Amino acid sequence: MELFLQCGYGMMEHCRALITSWGGGSAILSPRDLNPTQLETLATDICSAGGEVYFDPQFYLPHADHERLVSHAYWPRDYDSGGFWPQGQGPAGAQTADQINRLLASLLEYHNRMSCCHLILPGVLALAVDAGWLARQRAFIDAAPALGLPVSELIATVALSADAVRNVQQVNDVLEAGRTWNVGGIYLVCEHPDGYLVQDAIWMANVLELTAGFRLQNKKVILGYSNHQMLAAASAGANAIASGTWLNVRSFPPEKFRKQYEEEVKRKTTWYYCPQALSEYKIPTLDIAMLQGVLADMAPPAALGSTYADVLFRGAQPTTVQFPEATAFRHYLHSLHSQAAAARQDSFNATVTAHEQILDTSEDLLERLQAVGVRGQLRDFSESVEPNRAALAVLQRQRGPMLRRRWAEL
Repeated sequence: MELFLQCGYGMMEHCRALITSWGGGSAILSPRDLNPTQLETLATDICSAGGEVYFDPQFYLPHADHERLVSHAYWPRDYDSGGFWPQGQGPAGAQTADQINRLLASLLEYHNRMSCCHLILPGVLALAVDAGWLARQRAFIDAAPALGLPVSELIATVALSADAVRNVQQVNDVLEAGRTWNVGGIYLVCEHPDGYLVQDAIWMANVLELTAGFRLQNKKVILGYSNHQMLAAASAGANAIASGTWLNVRSFPPEKFRKQYEEEVKRKTTWYYCPQALSEYKIPTLDIAMLQGVLADMAPPAALGSTYADVLFRGAQPTTVQFPEATAFRHYLHSLHSQAAAARQDSFNATVTAHEQILDTSEDLLERLQAVGVRGQLRDFSESVEPNRAALAVLQRQRGPMLRRRWAEL
């Protein structure tokens, strides 16, 4: 499984540095955070470094009013739901609204200027999966062949609210509709019910169900706006998870596409990611770990290849050394890049077992750290261990037999 960089505020240099150091990789660019010139410049730099570029149209809220996002040429002016969407949507080849054709044609220009490897089709956030939402999905997918791109290069956005993800029937409706979508992949974006780390086993199980369902339909699956909790998606056959720096690109808050949204950047705190604990800690907490004699247990495993945080474990009190925010972000993303690459095994059973072992290791370490007062607060994985375990158990029962048979071809 790959890690894609989910671009957000202030990520241009991180993309350049990480993709260069990795010798490749993929980034999903954000029109909310970059103007057209910045998009083209960053795309050129990423491609020159051996990477690939995707472009997220971020059409989740057609009535969005974030100034930079709606200033892009493809965004419809004076959006009116009654005039934008085709009426009486039917099967593939049915009449498509002129505005949809214009939006897609403009997106194709962005796609070509940035030399994107695939075209992510727009998708509206589903507060509920109903006939209206399915028709809107269909409208974009049915119009896409006119762009002249191979089906393998088309990726449909599936953006779901937390309530929709938790609804088993709605998840089934999405997968059933997806059988007839003539696209090569799915860009799956799921609103989190609990903010950052999810503690809802049903939500987690249904994300894995969606992933496995689409993979078994021979569609590539990229989970957008993810964090390290989504390493479990390797067990469902996910091709990639996408993550970034601030929390608003590690989870999906729809309100970020409105102008009144306050940037995460305004509330700066530096966090250290402890990969084996699947948790993050403020630097003063590492001082406590040093006093309690457990700091060495929190050092990143050498196998992950991240040296960004080495300064924290050389014997000096952590708060007395330089560990800037940019370094913390690159440590997180480099560690997650290595974890994602190792998450998929040669068989379905081995992949599930590997993730269960990760959860066991995390739980054991967290118990030892918490016993001496070392806690990650809202970024502590303790309450997410069992939801992930439960989700894996559901995946094995619902999709295990088919995933075992087809693992080599997924």
